[in-house]
Order: sequence, then C-alpha cells, then structure tokens
Amino acid sequence: MSPKGAVMICGHGSRDERAVSQFNAMVETMKQTHLADYDVESGFLEFAHPILRDGFEKLKAMGHKKIYALPGMLFAAGHVKNDLPSEVNNFAHENPDIDVKFGRDLAIDPKLLRASADRIEEALASADDGISRKDTLLMVVGRGTNDPDANSNVYKVARMLQEGLGFGRTEISYSGVAHPRVNAGLREAMKLGYKRVVVFPYFLFAGILIDRIYTHTDEVAAEFPDVEFVKAEYLRDHPLVLESFAERLAEIDTGDNNMNCQLCKYREQIIGYEDDVATPQVGHHHHVMGIGTDGHSHGHNHGHGHHHDHSHGHSHGHSHGHNHDHDHGHSHDHSHETNKATGS
Repeated sequence: MSPKGAVMICGHGSRDERAVSQFNAMVETMKQTHLADYDVESGFLEFAHPILRDGFEKLKAMGHKKIYALPGMLFAAGHVKNDLPSEVNNFAHENPDIDVKFGRDLAIDPKLLRASADRIEEALASADDGISRKDTLLMVVGRGTNDPDANSNVYKVARMLQEGLGFGRTEISYSGVAHPRVNAGLREAMKLGYKRVVVFPYFLFAGILIDRIYTHTDEVAAEFPDVEFVKAEYLRDHPLVLESFAERLAEIDTGDNNMNCQLCKYREQIIGYEDDVATPQVGHHHHVMGIGTDGHSHGHNHGHGHHHDHSHGHSHGHSHGHNHDHDHGHSHDHSHETNKATGS
C-alpha cells in the first residue's frame, strides 16, 4: 500500500474502444509520472469496464482509509455534479471508515488553454501560409450538455483562444444535446466571409463524437471549396492535460477544489432551468453502467440503491435538498469559507 494514499480516476466511459483505450493509456502514464507515489485505480461511469465501484473496491482491499477521487472530465455538467458524486457517496455511505475526497473537473485552466493552443498550432503548421490569422475563423466544438453553465464554458475557452492566438473571429458549436451542432454552426460561419476555418474539438478523447465533428467538417468543406478547412486534434494526452490532473489532486488537500457555484443550475435560479434548483443528487446511468463497448452487459449489477438524498452542505444556506452529513472535501457545496464540500 502506497504511503501517500490512493487515487481513483473516474472516467466517463464510451461505447468506442478508442476512447476507452486512450483513457486507460492516460491513467497508465499518470501512474508512472505525476501519481507515481500513489496507488491508482480507475473506472468508468457508463458503458466500459471496470466500473467505478470496481476501482474503489480495489483500493479498499489494499487497506486504504483515504481515497482521492478525480473526475476525468473537462467540465462540470450532470456527470460531475450528480452521477459521479452519487457513486462516490454510495461507496462512502457503505464504508464510513474510509474518507473519500472528491476533486473538481478540469474546467477552464491556463494549462489546458496552452494545450489547446498547441493542438491548433500543430494543425496550422500544415495549412496555407498565405492566409493570415485575421482572415481565419476558429470554431471551438464542445461536447454539449443540458447544463448551461458547462455549455457557456465553451464560449470562454473560444474567446480566450481567439485573443491569445490572434484569430479574426471565433464561433462555437456542439457535438450533441446543445445547439448549434457542428454542421449548422459551420454553415452559419460561412456567411462571415473568412478564408479559412480551424475546427478544434475541446475534447479529451477520441470516439464517435470526434468522428461526427470531423465528418460534419468535411461535409461543409465540400459545399464551400473556396474556403480552407483545417481540422485540429483534440487534447488527448497532452503533457499539460496530465499536469492539470495532478493539480486537481493537490487542490483537494489545499481547499482550492471548489467548483463554480455562482451559475450552477442546482443552486441558483438560472433562466430557463428554475425547476432544477434543489433537485436530489442521484446518478442517472445505472442502465448503461458496465454495459460494455460491445453493447452487452457483463453482469456487474451491484444494486446500490441510489434513492437517498444527499446534502450539499452549502455554507451559504442554499441547500439542494440533499441531506447527508459526511465530508467528501468535494464541492457542489461550493463552500467559500471552508473545504467542507459534499456532493457535486
């Protein structure tokens, strides 16, 4: 058992083997580099194996009494605010002698912006030198969620990349759930008259959604042969992505792991999402947990009832209607006064 402790890296999971293998490769690299002094396990929220519970149980079997759980996701939408904490909370309830500390999403981070810039610069290296940055439009593509706070983060990433890299304009689109979708967003952007468009997916891993982004790019490029379309690579295992993960681990103990609470739809009345305030923090992925990339269940049904409510313990008195007491050091509680944060 590593004296420094245990780290559980919580992945989203995918039906696509490429995404699963890239996540696993990143975890293996982290084990050799930034997390070499820790016992590290990983698991997935949906589709792939091992499931999250398997990873937690392995660390428990090693005798660890403190586990750091890190979300392997870019933004805090439903998965990071509800599904992952639900799994963490269930494990913690069943193992009250184990202290589970939950970190925050990777979020908007200077290191991730630098990694994004590198991916964009790599793509431009093979582009037409005769077209200036001012004549180039940057299209940043986000995952797309039903959380307006997470969706709006894509705008901030795009704007910071535009100003930092000197593009004439930036537009955003999403691979699913939110609008505009990539093909619609690109067709709208064509009306602006730019000579070149760089399409950059703000994603961690490969998969069906990345394929869709590039396919839509090719479709629109065929309709506008006079415009140069450049497809940048997603973030993947850029060294600065790994550094950002390591920082999220350090933040758990320093108390800096609070998520953005000012625009969280579960805490404040966000326009159009007023009914989401104080909704119970429960997972929504039991039907696809561990189902496998081949679509077949592997028989991992742990049956942990996810029907109890949890407290977000807001120091500002804004309860989400959740009511458990133990401290995960996590931050749907978004406490600005202490590091007592339970929940998302």
